[in-house]
Amino acid sequence: MMNIKTISLDSLSVGDSGFVSKLLSKGELRRRMLDLGLVKGTYVESLMKSPVGGLTAYFISGAVIAIRPEDARYILINKQQ
Repeated sequence: MMNIKTISLDSLSVGDSGFVSKLLSKGELRRRMLDLGLVKGTYVESLMKSPVGGLTAYFISGAVIAIRPEDARYILINKQQ
């Protein structure tokens, strides 16, 4: 039996993955995240973090997309453990 833990996207470690469970953002940021394909059920994998702590690259819907941690904290992920 798999354990599922809900965390924010910015807490996802490099190499880990999960599925979008909810967007907490509002307004323009929410629209931007939806445009990137971050809808409920979308598979997301953390690929690499910037060495200076800025952006993190994620594999989302067949593309590699960089997201700032201050934006990623509004995206909830169901991570399988």
